[in-house]
Amino acid sequence: MFRWLVLLPFLLSLPSPPVFAKEKYQQPGPVHLDRDGQKWAEKTLRKLTLEEKIGQMFMLRAPAEFLNLASPEYTQLRDSIQKYHVGGLLLTVRAEGPFLYRNPPYEAAMFANQLQSESELPLIVAADFERGLAMRFYSTTAFPHAMAFAAAGKLEYAETLGRVTAQESRAIGVEWNFFPVADVNSSPVNPIINTRAFSEDPAEAGAFAAAYIKAARENGLLTTAKHFPGHGDTDTDSHLGLARVTGDRARLDAVELVPFRQAIAAGVDSVMVAHLTVPALEPDPDRIATTSPAVVTTLLRGRLGFQGLVVTDAMDMNALTRLFPAEPGKPTSGRAAVEAVKAGNDMILLPADLDASINALVAAVESGEISEERIDLSARRILRLKASVGLHKARLVDIAALSSIVARPENLAAARQVAEAAVTLVRDNGGVLPLKRNGTPMLGAAYQAPGAGPKRLVAVLFTDDVRTEYGRVLEGELRARVADVRIFFVDPRSANAMSEPILNAVAQASAVIAAVYVTPSAGKKVQVRGVTTNSVSLDDSTAALLNRILDQAEPQTVLVALGSPYVAAGFPQAQNYLCTFSGVPVSETAAVKALFGEIPIHGRLPVTIPGVAERGAGLDRPAQPQPATSRRHPQGGSHAQSQAVQ
Repeated sequence: MFRWLVLLPFLLSLPSPPVFAKEKYQQPGPVHLDRDGQKWAEKTLRKLTLEEKIGQMFMLRAPAEFLNLASPEYTQLRDSIQKYHVGGLLLTVRAEGPFLYRNPPYEAAMFANQLQSESELPLIVAADFERGLAMRFYSTTAFPHAMAFAAAGKLEYAETLGRVTAQESRAIGVEWNFFPVADVNSSPVNPIINTRAFSEDPAEAGAFAAAYIKAARENGLLTTAKHFPGHGDTDTDSHLGLARVTGDRARLDAVELVPFRQAIAAGVDSVMVAHLTVPALEPDPDRIATTSPAVVTTLLRGRLGFQGLVVTDAMDMNALTRLFPAEPGKPTSGRAAVEAVKAGNDMILLPADLDASINALVAAVESGEISEERIDLSARRILRLKASVGLHKARLVDIAALSSIVARPENLAAARQVAEAAVTLVRDNGGVLPLKRNGTPMLGAAYQAPGAGPKRLVAVLFTDDVRTEYGRVLEGELRARVADVRIFFVDPRSANAMSEPILNAVAQASAVIAAVYVTPSAGKKVQVRGVTTNSVSLDDSTAALLNRILDQAEPQTVLVALGSPYVAAGFPQAQNYLCTFSGVPVSETAAVKALFGEIPIHGRLPVTIPGVAERGAGLDRPAQPQPATSRRHPQGGSHAQSQAVQ
């Protein structure tokens, strides 16, 4: 009730009826462009000036948070939409380092409605909902990362992700999701794709992508296959530097392009082009995929036959901006947008400088470098895309409907089911698992000093930053089962100082859980072997501590990867290894249930862990009978703090 009182002034400030009449609310159905939608797109295109058509080709970042309508932040966004006739918005939230400041879905829906009311033409609203809305908004259904779905092994789980994400997205005014990730994660050191991809197997990755696409589109959500022509076999974060795909054409055809072909066959609405170099396709070292006609027009449009909309990856990423230095008197060059359009892209995502980019495109048309017919082609695709989700009929969403659509109990249960089915036991020495409640794990006498009392369970949680929400649900679940469990949160800043007390506790432990939260995160910088880079490896200081724990208590330690499964490659001596492929709350709960034998374990690795296990590996374990005692279930997941799991 209090939240409604806070948000009521914002809601009341929106346009009054008939704009908000019920018949004007969006009525999502399957993505479909009918004859009326085609006519609207053609009629609208004929009315637009060159500047207006070019404006439709741009998408701006829109942080969905409370903003006073007279605030500089809101007026700047509104003025940009109106001045440049912007075609779309990327709905997101503020980020600071490892923190995402998520907001409630009500605020997102109101924000989208308000911005729609400010635009002359309906806006296409997109988002990065790779794991569902919980990527950006709390009190929504939170699914694990994509790799968990392949580990669980059921295509219907991907269909559930598509259906639920579509229903909740359309409820808050988002019509377009930048998902699925169609990359084949064949590089174990890939710092930016990793668990965001389904698998290292091209056919499996494509099958899960296609399943998601079909279900999402059936429920009214536009889809995007990314990052073309494949970002899986790279070792560089394109947010920080220029990634390179080194495979020859035969390799690209057999691996990278397979999921994109399957996505296109499944009816994917758009393809996102990556900022990386592909020498086998584009020999010019100054042309990345985004600005390469050989990649976008010849390969994607020609050989693969894709007729939908092509969107760039974010144009403010370092991999691109470094190639287009600023012009005199301008903060950045608009030339990147010109080259992207010439290559065959239809929509320019998050330009580093909107004014410079639009002016550069207008100048390119006026000079004859780009024909107006080429601009018409992209503008028409964008307008038709909007019509395919009914934006020509209604652009607003019904705020009152959110409470019956978002976070339905059956959808929350489905997310838990996926997380539990994904748990994969890679190694088990037979002496630790399953753990028992009340601090008495199944261990032999070899780990008990003669005459000593019961030893405690110790859990060491390794994260990038102990201030994030990583580990909070895991901690609660452990304490609900073992009252005297000792839990330590460790990050690179605290690892050295905490080493001795942690090792002392480990020396007295009956069993040790080493839970490692390592997930791909844009622009993350860690120290690995003395080099600052983005990595899915542990930082030097935390890696050193984990090695000391294993040296001291290897047989009774369970290494749990709540994120990248490749963690074990750096610790091949680990005798007990469990993967969840995600550090989200439902995966934390699933991990604890698996450790205590409360659920069966049947997951399989979708990737190869060098020196540890091959793709497809996984040990089956049945659920163990549980004592008939009640216990408190900690609350986690969709109602977590503002410090968000990415």
